Amino acid sequence: MAAYQKMPSRCPACGNALVVEALRCPACRTAVEGQYALSRFMLLTPEQLQFCEMFLRSRGSLKELGSQLGISYPTARNRLDELLAALGYEKESSRDKRLEILEKLTRGDLTHEQALQLLKEDET
Repeated sequence: MAAYQKMPSRCPACGNALVVEALRCPACRTAVEGQYALSRFMLLTPEQLQFCEMFLRSRGSLKELGSQLGISYPTARNRLDELLAALGYEKESSRDKRLEILEKLTRGDLTHEQALQLLKEDET
């Protein structure tokens, strides 16, 4: 069986995302043709994919992952945020969260103490 290379995800000429148009069975040579989107995970860099795999193996524990990689918890959290952004999952901005907390405080939905606690939690 031939060794396979990682499938490219971007056009080398213009940088646009590539689509898969054919798949072939190496044993019987049957081909399936069409247009198939690449998985989001195929668009990750090797480093991001490795981080993702380690995150899953650690069952989502950033503390354990940080220990395995020799990085701090905040660094592990930042890498997770970068991974999520690369996969297209943008996190809600801290500014938006703070505005929502202040709006709830203004409406009387939160006490001052509750609002302070939520704002402190958002900083971590």
